[in-house]
Amino acid sequence: MEALQKEVKQLREEVEKIHQRNRRVEADKAWEISFTRSFFIAVSTYFLIFFFLVLTNADRPFLNAFLAAAGYLLSTFSYGVLKKWWLERQKTK
Repeated sequence: MEALQKEVKQLREEVEKIHQRNRRVEADKAWEISFTRSFFIAVSTYFLIFFFLVLTNADRPFLNAFLAAAGYLLSTFSYGVLKKWWLERQKTK
């Protein structure tokens, strides 16, 4: 009986570890697709490219840096739509 209780305790601990891992994975996934992350990367991209363009005396650094940041946001926001479309096409094959 003691061996059975020990095994049940061990299984419960393993299940709890799996639940903890799943919570971490879900939180990481939520961060990966969050607007906050995308906005932060877009703003960082804008400023880095803007400063590079200013240092290289490029024409219209404001506009060119904005286009790069907007391109990043467009690619990020279209990812979900493209992924859904692709997954649906995979089901039909």
